Amino acid sequence: MSAIVKRLQRTKTGRVFVDIFDWYPAHYPAAERKLLRKLDVSILVFACLSFFAKFLDQSNITNAYVSGMKEDIGAYGNALNYFNVAFYTAYVVGQIPMMVPQTKPKIAPYFLPTLEVVWAVLTFCQSRVGKLWHVYLLRALIGFFEAPSFGGTHLILGSWYRREELFKRAGVWFMGNSLGSMFSGYLQAAAYKNLNGVRGMEGWRWLFVIDGVITLPIAFIGFLLFPGLPNSPKRWYLTDDEYALASSRLIAEKGQDGRDHGIKWSTIKNTLRKPMWWICVPSYIFMIQADYWVGYMSLWLKARGDLSVEMINVYPTFVNLIQAISSWLGTTLAATISIPILWTFHFFWCFLATILLSVWYIPNWLKFVAFYLGGISGMGSPILYSWINSTLRNSTAERGFIISSMMTAGYCTYIWVPLFTFPTVEAPRFKHGYPAAVVFTFALWITVLSGVLYMRRRAQLALEQDARPRDSESLQGSDDNLDMKGDSEGDFDEKILGQGEGQGQGERRRGSAGALPPVQKVADGLPTL
Repeated sequence: MSAIVKRLQRTKTGRVFVDIFDWYPAHYPAAERKLLRKLDVSILVFACLSFFAKFLDQSNITNAYVSGMKEDIGAYGNALNYFNVAFYTAYVVGQIPMMVPQTKPKIAPYFLPTLEVVWAVLTFCQSRVGKLWHVYLLRALIGFFEAPSFGGTHLILGSWYRREELFKRAGVWFMGNSLGSMFSGYLQAAAYKNLNGVRGMEGWRWLFVIDGVITLPIAFIGFLLFPGLPNSPKRWYLTDDEYALASSRLIAEKGQDGRDHGIKWSTIKNTLRKPMWWICVPSYIFMIQADYWVGYMSLWLKARGDLSVEMINVYPTFVNLIQAISSWLGTTLAATISIPILWTFHFFWCFLATILLSVWYIPNWLKFVAFYLGGISGMGSPILYSWINSTLRNSTAERGFIISSMMTAGYCTYIWVPLFTFPTVEAPRFKHGYPAAVVFTFALWITVLSGVLYMRRRAQLALEQDARPRDSESLQGSDDNLDMKGDSEGDFDEKILGQGEGQGQGERRRGSAGALPPVQKVADGLPTL
């Protein structure tokens, strides 16, 4: 095996391939590789299962709608839009208030597992709805208690892993999104076929029962394994030495010293003075609107009138499969390939898909192609959030505030804009929605690309500014030259880390591979080797 790896590493493509699957690099000390394996089990198992269950629930409402709920409870007109309005209104309201407990070290290990129990109970309740207001109320409650799931988990991932480790693991975690949506289609098809009428319950009701049964055990896994934040109380599976190693890795990588105790008013004021908030929040608003249509393939299939309920639920699952693959590849490759290149690849195919659907009067096979191309949108959010996590690695509170702000602002627009762009009564053509998606897709591409290049330039200028005094000192030939350089570099790390933009600096000072040369290449807004 080692011979194959060495052969692959002789080419650039081979090195990228090896890097994707090499989660525990040989140059890491054995103790650090063991620690990473424990972190992967404790964080990723719960995070991936929880993410899977969340998107299983979010997809179930659409699958239930096209599988009998619409007729059984009289959910006509724009009811499906209003289900989403109820969910995302509460989702927005809960973002920052529910993120605050997740940034508290003593609460963090148990907060998301506790909410998992709440989500399971509310999901069970959805199987018993009989009136429209029942659905609105339950969707609002679920939205409020799901508010910290996405941002809170990303916060945890960004708090434990180094930059190159984070991208790979975030890619796997994001697959839970698409796989949950994909599994929901197969689950609804099976429930409709095999459980419809069992114990007097329609097939779409059984979908929510099964969803709750899947969700509840995940909570107990979280209580057992989820570690919370690095400065949370030590969990049972970490030894004292491993906990110290985890903390020292963070100090070397991020400059953290354990004094970050969550979001405060000072955090909000300082973050709003920096460029990242103003880059990330508009970007997420554009992303929310650009990708809204991706889950609506089933509405087109139902409107055709020539497909069974099973096929209406199954065909869209291939969109979810493409989303899963693209989210994993996009996030993983972002650690080795330039983010602007990946971002442009993502933009091109999504832009093409929205143009095709805007035209609409095209052959059915081309509509299938367009909807399936929409699956490539799956790489957008993972790349954006992983870039944020790696750029703001030094401050848990700052990252938490920006992520929750993105979710709040993004879903504020998600509540009302689709009522005009994608009203259910205009399904499946959505003559206003798809052209709007073209505009939002372009705005998303240009905003993120400009932000990445801008942050890259800021980091480059900071490195050049720091290099000037070191060069002048070297010309003087001072006996203290070496020490002076070391102090300057340390001060530079402190300065950049204080701005939330120079992550990866610790790798230049200390890390698994030992001391590194001062010559740096700047990529994707971050100084890297």
